[in-house]
Amino acid sequence: MQSTLNTAINYHQFNFQWKSQKPSARKFKASPKILPLSNSLRTSVNYEPEEGLDRVPGPPGSEPNSVLRLPVVIRQSGRVSRYIYEGNSLKLVSLDGGAGSFPLDFEDAFRKLVRVIKDFLIPKQVPENYMGYVKWKFLHRVFSSALQVLATQAMFRAIGIGYSRSLPSAAALNWVLKDGLGRLSRCIYTASLASAFDTNLKRVRFTTSVLFSLSIGVELLTPTFPQYFLLLATLANVAKQISLACYLATGSSVHRSFAIADNIGEVSAKAQIQTVCFDNFGLMLAALLNMLLKNNQRLLAGLPFFVYPIFSVFDLYGIYQGLQHVHLQTLTKDRLEIILNSWIDFGHVRSPAEVSKEEGIDFLWTKSKELWPIRIGCLNTNSEMPKSAMMAMQSLTSEDYYFVCMENSYREWIRIKPRGILLCLREGSGTADVMMGLLQACYIRKALIFSSMWETAVEDNDAADLAFKEWFKLIDDSKQSAKGDLSTLNDQMGSLGWALKHILLSTEEQARYSFVDD
Repeated sequence: MQSTLNTAINYHQFNFQWKSQKPSARKFKASPKILPLSNSLRTSVNYEPEEGLDRVPGPPGSEPNSVLRLPVVIRQSGRVSRYIYEGNSLKLVSLDGGAGSFPLDFEDAFRKLVRVIKDFLIPKQVPENYMGYVKWKFLHRVFSSALQVLATQAMFRAIGIGYSRSLPSAAALNWVLKDGLGRLSRCIYTASLASAFDTNLKRVRFTTSVLFSLSIGVELLTPTFPQYFLLLATLANVAKQISLACYLATGSSVHRSFAIADNIGEVSAKAQIQTVCFDNFGLMLAALLNMLLKNNQRLLAGLPFFVYPIFSVFDLYGIYQGLQHVHLQTLTKDRLEIILNSWIDFGHVRSPAEVSKEEGIDFLWTKSKELWPIRIGCLNTNSEMPKSAMMAMQSLTSEDYYFVCMENSYREWIRIKPRGILLCLREGSGTADVMMGLLQACYIRKALIFSSMWETAVEDNDAADLAFKEWFKLIDDSKQSAKGDLSTLNDQMGSLGWALKHILLSTEEQARYSFVDD
């Protein structure tokens, strides 16, 4: 035992005067001389016992000085225990009292209950923003679950369940048809928006949540128009299936953002537990409302129309606020552009939390109104091509994996401002090429904003040669600046937790060109 203690102390480089001649021949005995060692050990590691931790009960009849209290406290399953060395044995003593301890400490019991609930619902290692996400998830799930119960009751009334005139076979057929058409729409939707689940996660998630809330409203209308049950129920189920597809597709990305210790399995499992528990509260709320109005069928029939707008507002507000607490570490074009603009303007990299706050949900697809927006993709041959774009393609070599040029934007055959900057990527370009190309485009945009010369170069294809010379000088200068910043930028982004292995691009942004050396 003495040899083991010496090894542990040497490993942590604790400076104690502990002398031992023959560890295997002598037995360790607790004595008053060893007690100063306990105090020295506690002081050397800056250990300050919490309230109650220093009062360790020893075995019945034991002397206080015969117990060596070790500075190791174990917290597990809501219990707190501490190691002691008594005589020649190591023991683990509970610090939270026995079952028969009096008087009963209700405050302590409440803390233990909260700790047990937290261990049941919350993963062990998650970031600070996770608790905010769970709080708003609770609000969302409770009111969403209550609305679904009321909507299901309304649909049962619409098909005549509980009435003598109901036709079970017809009701079952309508129910199967609406579910089948809903699942078919879910497959089509998932296939058409596969990449958007990564590049526009929050926007798609909130949009489909609004769609889900509207589907509940349509289901509540089925008793009012029972002759259109199949049509209304099918439309509602299509919207619900689309929302469910988005929820399942984006769930793993949301959970991964909270799995700071690669414990995505635990985070996903706890999320399922939270959903079940929170939904049960919603069921209880719906059941309580039904019980209060069970003696008044008229009020019970009108209850869904009264609570629907209120519950929907709470539901969507909970979803919106919950998404604000999701800080995604994956890089998309929009997130990377926010990071690069901050790098150019202020010389520092923004954290995922800061980028998440600026990125927002962008519910209405409102793009930035800044001048010279940057687009990743290929040249649009339907619009007028600036001469600088043709010259940029002519100057390409086999060593270039992207090129940057100006472009004119058109919408419905009408030329609109502002003009933009286009980043074209070559087949085989990697993450470093995308990052460097976008950084160079950001440098170019900053120069274009502070110069009026380039407006002429865009509008007039036959502009003076001086303008094009200045343009290619700007291209070279911006490329050198981007190349010089790339290494430092990568290091800072990596230290802040950004995932640098891949940059998620939409279907249009994944377009590539091939280099042909004729």
